[in-house]
Amino acid sequence: MALKSVNPATGETLKTFKEEYWSSIQEKLHTAGEYFSVWKSFAFPVRSKYLEKIADILLQKKDFYATLITQEMGKPISESRAEIEKCALVCKYFARETKLFLRDDLISTDSDSSHVSFEPLGIILGIMPWNFPFWQVFRFAAPALMAGNVILLKHASNVPQCSLAIDQLFREAGAPKGMFQSLLTTPYRARKLLQDDRVSAVSLTGSLKAGSEIAETAGKYIKKSVLELGGSDPFIVMKDANLKRAAETAVFSRMLNAGQSCIAAKRFLVEQDVYKSFMKLLKKEMHKLKPGDPMKEKTKLGPLAREDLLKALQRQLKYSIRKGAKLEMGGVKIKGKGYFYPATILCHVNEDMPVFKEEVFGPVASVMQVKDEEEAIRIANHTDFGLGASVWTENHEQALRMAKKIEAGNIFVNSMVRSDPRLPFGGIKKSGYGRELGAYGIKEFVNIKTIVID
Repeated sequence: MALKSVNPATGETLKTFKEEYWSSIQEKLHTAGEYFSVWKSFAFPVRSKYLEKIADILLQKKDFYATLITQEMGKPISESRAEIEKCALVCKYFARETKLFLRDDLISTDSDSSHVSFEPLGIILGIMPWNFPFWQVFRFAAPALMAGNVILLKHASNVPQCSLAIDQLFREAGAPKGMFQSLLTTPYRARKLLQDDRVSAVSLTGSLKAGSEIAETAGKYIKKSVLELGGSDPFIVMKDANLKRAAETAVFSRMLNAGQSCIAAKRFLVEQDVYKSFMKLLKKEMHKLKPGDPMKEKTKLGPLAREDLLKALQRQLKYSIRKGAKLEMGGVKIKGKGYFYPATILCHVNEDMPVFKEEVFGPVASVMQVKDEEEAIRIANHTDFGLGASVWTENHEQALRMAKKIEAGNIFVNSMVRSDPRLPFGGIKKSGYGRELGAYGIKEFVNIKTIVID
């Protein structure tokens, strides 16, 4: 199977790569296994030096990596630069904080000494998506490496150049080959690799289908797994919200990366008293976004990453409109080269429509009117997903009350849902399980070992 790197802005094939031979994958697996015994023995300051160096190179070559991201998956160049900066941030954060996060935890018991130590598991397989081709990798890799694990990366098949660039970045930083290795291979081969006893665990960010298959394999072979499988995040606007700020943030959250973000605001639930006012502001902000060449600095809305994603988005809109949704703006593919789609608003959305029930990966805002707080929470929770939610109200007591009742892993009040190296990130229900980032995330891929001395 060939892996194609296609420019979404033009539809042009940039490069084609051959899938790695199974013998090559086995050789990389052996190298990782051999090196793990060395890497895990290093003290935190030694591991930190590699992560600090990697962060420095990311910032030094920011424009190079950002251009690669934009050409291969289509996000505006300004967003690509921000992604690289965030990768450097997460490397520096865990280089600095891991010693504190993983220090022995002394427990008072009847024994002479009781403590918990945190030790690495071994080879971690990372199966990562295309929508944030650098950030998703470093979000998983930085804490896993600092904990003393080694990594094999199976990246999305449409971003092979990004995958190889990350691998080369580690080499440039002087990292030994066994510490981090990229594999150009298929999902089938990744599942087969997970069956190998030398692979200790897997972290996957991707679709429900991919997550289900990987979880099944991990369960069968008794492997630890962490899954982040997307979301259908509600953006709830109550009647006392700052509507102008809410509308501006709503558009930024929904349209970032052309709407191709797991934590993007996707379902807009607006209290009826302010529905018309909010819609007016939302349309005003959406009209400012004009799809264009993602390599230009002024562009804020680039193409979708692949043609099949564009077709899937059109299907979701088509069947939602058939069920009664009203198209307020957009909704028609832009003619010409590339996979461009306009900023789109659907209203009169109900809970039986694809744009409500499914994750919508594209620049489409689905708006619903709600009577009150109770209905907003009910509709927010009426989904298979549970990744994030954004609540807008000036009443802090109400905000906390709603945050407690909404079923999601991340609740943000008067701001958009976002990941932060300092905070645990992950979802519930079909958004997956486990956490990344923060003190909680780094403990996902360690042996939490109890040691008692009497």
